[in-house]
Amino acid sequence: MKAEKIRNLTDVELRHQERDLGDQLFKLKFQMNMGQTESLKKIRGLRRDIARVQTVLREQELAAVKTETHKTETGRAQTSKAQTSKAEKR
Repeated sequence: MKAEKIRNLTDVELRHQERDLGDQLFKLKFQMNMGQTESLKKIRGLRRDIARVQTVLREQELAAVKTETHKTETGRAQTSKAQTSKAEKR
C-alpha cells in the first residue's frame, strides 16, 4: 500500500486498516509456524504497511496538536495585546 493512498484515509479508516493488517499478519505468522506457508515477503510487506499506517496516524496526531497549540498561542497573544492596550489607555 502506498503512503499517498494511506494519507488520504480518515482517522477511523486508518485505525480499521491497522487492525486488518495486524490480523492478516497474525494469520500469516500462525500459518508459517504450522508449516503451511513460507511467505516471508508477505510478512515483511505487512509489517511495513502497518508501520506506514502508524506513521501517518502519528503525523495526523502531531498536526492536530500543533494547530491546537497554535490557536491557543494566538488567542493568548491577542488577549495579551488587548490587556496591554487597555493598560496603556489608562
